[in-house]
Amino acid sequence: MHRGYKISIVIPCYNEQEGVQHVIRSLPPSVDEIVVVDNNSTDRTAEVAAAMGAKVVSEKRKGYGAAYKAGLPAATGDITVTMDGDGSYPTDQIEEVIDYLADNDLDFVSASRFPLQNPEAMTFTNKIGNMILTVSMLLLFGKSIRDSQSGMWVYRTRIYPLLTLTSDGMPLSEEIKIEAIRSTKIRFGECHIKYHQRIGDVKLEKWRDGFRNLLFLLKKRFQ
Repeated sequence: MHRGYKISIVIPCYNEQEGVQHVIRSLPPSVDEIVVVDNNSTDRTAEVAAAMGAKVVSEKRKGYGAAYKAGLPAATGDITVTMDGDGSYPTDQIEEVIDYLADNDLDFVSASRFPLQNPEAMTFTNKIGNMILTVSMLLLFGKSIRDSQSGMWVYRTRIYPLLTLTSDGMPLSEEIKIEAIRSTKIRFGECHIKYHQRIGDVKLEKWRDGFRNLLFLLKKRFQ
């Protein structure tokens, strides 16, 4: 526990047996529950996670959003924290972000990777794509945030039923922020974190996923 809160970590994984091992091993002792979503992996991701004490949720439908929609409801802590299974998000800042949420009386905090402390942690094209999507989110929804595509969120678990999540793919990352921002019952904030180079092979198909994210923003805005 941290500050009296039971802490759950949710990690979606597709073939991340090396990365998820690193992530779980580096979690602070205050983490009470680890939920790993095995998104139809063909390696030993599920076996490794289970051996390290994680609750493994299986989701056969491939997709970042599908994995999260299977894993987030399984969290039983007071606070839910998300991060990728590739070691790119800072486990050593989990308590810091929870402190930010608690000290500012927030319900949902999105962890911003920008400005990057390690410029090599993200390719130039990914930086440009992220900037385009973040500006598009501002123009379409009128909310300025620094990192619309961040995959590290910290929120009070009780607000999850207030979020209507429809995407089974990468757009879920921006959708969950939009849902939190637009809700009159959720207090939204953003704080800065470090970002690291990933462990293992890149799964993101940047051009395809970038266009899908942009189209999703348009669809979400004008539905």
